[in-house]
Amino acid sequence: MPKRGRKYQEAAAKIDRNKLYSRDEAVGLIKETATTKFDPTVELHMRLGVDPRHADQQVRDVVVLPNGLGKQVRVLVFAEGEDARLAEEAGADLIADDEIIKKIQGGWVDFDVAIAVPTMMGKVGRLGRILGPRGLMPNPRAGTVAPGPDVPRLIEEAKAGRVEFRVDRTANIHAPVGKASFGHEQLLENLQVILDAIKRARPAATKGSYVRSVTLANSMGPGIKLDPSEAMS
Repeated sequence: MPKRGRKYQEAAAKIDRNKLYSRDEAVGLIKETATTKFDPTVELHMRLGVDPRHADQQVRDVVVLPNGLGKQVRVLVFAEGEDARLAEEAGADLIADDEIIKKIQGGWVDFDVAIAVPTMMGKVGRLGRILGPRGLMPNPRAGTVAPGPDVPRLIEEAKAGRVEFRVDRTANIHAPVGKASFGHEQLLENLQVILDAIKRARPAATKGSYVRSVTLANSMGPGIKLDPSEAMS
């Protein structure tokens, strides 16, 4: 294992690895342990007591964070004709014409969110191997496939701080909460919105403990373990 840098070690020394922190304490430490030259993203990592191999134990939803994500979100929309015009007027950064679709097929993914109208899904489907692994594939269940008149709302939500979370094959969820430069209350509010959404998304088929562990961390920073019971209360 590579040796950690001095700043990381100084940040890690502020955290008691044997303690489970409250949400309020963890957010305070997140701001204390931000040591990078850039403004790091605050990340939530959770291990759930579900079996993702079963369709009835999937955990997936979308939330709009009240204080945004603190970054400019580039939105690409797969649309044509009148739907494309509506998307452009609503502030879409890119409209995926045939040229851009060809670029994506070549591996280009210089955008943060992809939205599609249903009539374009035939073309979008061919991009699954590129967009899918990066979490950029438009999906009706995630609310990123919608009729043209609904696209402006989706663009507005994406730019305001729309976050999609989904349990991965190892039963973990990873989601951004905001930036370390956010105010204490802003981070706490964003964190609470995501935790509430994950709590509501508990599958009926889940047995036993739903949340096994909750960790908050800055990009490239040490993890801060939260008390799962307090976090989900």
